[in-house]
Amino acid sequence: MIDNPRIDLLVARHGRAIAIAAVAVGVLALVATGWAAANPQTTTAPAGVAEDRVETEVATSAEVVRDGLWESGTELRDNPLYTRNDTPVVAVEPRTTVPEDSEVTVDHVVSICYEAVRDETVFWEDGEEVLNETVTAEGGVATSSTEIDVESVADRREAIEADLGDVGTVALSVVVDVRYSGDLDGGYELSTPLAMDEEAYWFEESMSESVSHDRAAGAETTEPRSTLVAGFGLLALAAFGVAAVVARRGTVDPDVARRRLHERRHAEWISHGTIPMWIGDHHVALDTLEDVVDVAIDTNERVVHDRDRELFAVVSDDVVYYYSERGLWEETAWPDFDLQSGERPPMPDDAGGKTARPPEMDGGSPALEGDGSASVPGGTDPASDDDSLPDPDDDDAWEQL
Repeated sequence: MIDNPRIDLLVARHGRAIAIAAVAVGVLALVATGWAAANPQTTTAPAGVAEDRVETEVATSAEVVRDGLWESGTELRDNPLYTRNDTPVVAVEPRTTVPEDSEVTVDHVVSICYEAVRDETVFWEDGEEVLNETVTAEGGVATSSTEIDVESVADRREAIEADLGDVGTVALSVVVDVRYSGDLDGGYELSTPLAMDEEAYWFEESMSESVSHDRAAGAETTEPRSTLVAGFGLLALAAFGVAAVVARRGTVDPDVARRRLHERRHAEWISHGTIPMWIGDHHVALDTLEDVVDVAIDTNERVVHDRDRELFAVVSDDVVYYYSERGLWEETAWPDFDLQSGERPPMPDDAGGKTARPPEMDGGSPALEGDGSASVPGGTDPASDDDSLPDPDDDDAWEQL
């Protein structure tokens, strides 16, 4: 596990919220990974160019209305000539075909056009619309139909010629305008002259037209969403990893984490060593490690970290500025330990390098050792024979003692 006090402090402050958020992100990332794996991406790879054709053919038909050349009721289709007496009405039927798998709407407009001509130049024209229909292609075919009363057309032509006099002649034509939209868009115009005399009429040209539309053709391919699966998978792994790190760090003391963060931040001002109890005449307790570092900066001294006493101190002349989580100066001499465990932790060293022991652990006297007997300088034992003591009247001996 990475030992980072900054992370410890973050966990101490917001550990629970971070763990919950990380688990939530991990679950969502797993769900997204499953979705990406179950829904591969479909693409169309270009494989060439295909041609969509739109074609219109205009058919004509007429029903014989009296017996004569043909029997009454006979239907004549695409006849090269129709007689005015036998077939006075002719049907014009535009039929447009499109690709069967396309959705196309077709507009068919049929008009009779009257043109005043002089020296093969049209100087006046007018149109009479006889059909305007919108048809949706079914099975690739759109068909319309309209009827033209030939006698009515002849009567209007004669009226226009009477108005013109000798100025010009009147030419007749049938015009079919085709417009389509939907999967395909476009249009074109078909026309044919309509010739007529006293006995018959006929369409001088056949009407048909076709156009083609190019389109890219290709095959669909299905590919897994590898990038999304990998990305969401890594995100889920990272999120659960963060949650695991937070859980493994457990409960972190924010004060300890903050102190360790300050210690690392100001490491250039801190040295490790042993601080004896007797050093300095005055001891000033500071609130934080940063305060001790500020004193070191101001006095151009080093901060000494006594790990045994968990003490940070700056010694300036006879004043000791210190900070310790254990409390005041005297309290740092004796480490905390659990009385119920029955274990004694090692005591910090005194100035002479000997192990210092708290008075309460040795019967109340720092001069008592081991079996509780007092140790007298010079190796004498107060419990031994009285002859080992100096003469009561020998002042020099008692001074040395």
